[in-house]
Parts: sequence; C-alpha cells; structure tokens
Amino acid sequence: MAAPSMKERQACWGARDEYWRCLDENAEDASRCEKLRSSFESSCPQQWIKYFDKRRDYLKFKEKFEAGQFQPSKTTAKS
Repeated sequence: MAAPSMKERQACWGARDEYWRCLDENAEDASRCEKLRSSFESSCPQQWIKYFDKRRDYLKFKEKFEAGQFQPSKTTAKS
C-alpha cells in the first residue's frame, strides 16, 4: 500500500479535526456527529482511524486525570 499523498493526509486530518470538534461541542454524543464520522472514515486509512480513536481516548483520559476528575473503577480501587 502506498503512503497517502500530502493532499490525502490533509483531507484526513481535516476530517478528523471536524469530527473531534463536533464531539467536543456535543458532549461526546457521537449520534450527532455521524456524518462527520463517515467523512472521517472515508478520508483516512483504516489504521489511521484506529490510531486516532485510541489517541482521542487517551487525550480525554489525560485531560480528566490532570484535572483531578478521574475516578478509578471499583475493581481497580480494590487492588
């Protein structure tokens, strides 16, 4: 598989940024961002989508952790 061209990368990143912005503006309600998610998925290679999804999860966790809002699960707290 050939690497995406510069235009393809920019289209992917733009679609990702629009989708993430929608999630931020709609309190993580993915149902309101379905069209942008479809655009994101059609603009990016599958591996990139997996990476970006994991990256967003990590960044949201880190944001909560640093703000002191992270609550460990009950099973984690017991160990």
